[in-house]
Amino acid sequence: MKTLNFPRITTHVLQEMKLKGEKISMLTAYDYSMARIIDHAGIDVILVGDSASNVMAGHKTTLPITLNEMIYHASSVMRAVERALVVVDLPFGTYQGNSREALNSAIRIMKESNANAVKLEGGREIKESIDRILSAGIPVMGHLGLTPQSINKFGTYVVRAKEEEEAQRLKEDAKLLEEVGCFAIVLEKIPASLAKEVTGNIKIPTIGIGAGSKVDGQVLVIHDMLGINQDFSPRFLRRYHNLYEEMKGAVEMYIKDVKSLDFPNEREQY
Repeated sequence: MKTLNFPRITTHVLQEMKLKGEKISMLTAYDYSMARIIDHAGIDVILVGDSASNVMAGHKTTLPITLNEMIYHASSVMRAVERALVVVDLPFGTYQGNSREALNSAIRIMKESNANAVKLEGGREIKESIDRILSAGIPVMGHLGLTPQSINKFGTYVVRAKEEEEAQRLKEDAKLLEEVGCFAIVLEKIPASLAKEVTGNIKIPTIGIGAGSKVDGQVLVIHDMLGINQDFSPRFLRRYHNLYEEMKGAVEMYIKDVKSLDFPNEREQY
């Protein structure tokens, strides 16, 4: 398949990619250096995810991260990016149940970080918040299936929408998100057959994580994909590197060289 060449990825470009059958690549990033690497590699979309709560701050869930912290991470990423579309998660507590607060949160992210779009978890229950954000001209990416901000409601990270009732609700919510104006939807940890059906029934792109291959694109957390984080090994994760061992080995070598007086040598001094 021929890869489409765009100097800058926009929401319109993602729609073109779906129409022409080119898969969308998406990864998370939370800082300038990592964002610069994956943008130069040619990634289509960078998600400044609330997963920063886990991989950057060491929390057990995504719930503790604040709006100020998300803006800090998003600002760092935006200073690095030249091509990718940058989407920022609205963190827990900044949009659920209060559409005015949702709009204010989204405006802060867009103004203070210069990001391109925001992402919200949920369907019909957050429709009013999505409507308000869209009314301000802010692009919104949806997120259905396993929604980590609702972990205390679900009580587990198991596959969602395996039963017919929940699957039907997800299909209806996907259609709703399309109709209200979302430009794309993340489908997390749902049966591949359901993800395929949803993708075929809506015109906007779907981005899967643990949702099989019949979606319009894929997303992974960069720390998981590169093997920096070794504590998370779901079935859907493919590790493309083992940076944990490589980085640990480099640090061990540095310690050895310092203690043995090998570093710095004469060429490394002034």
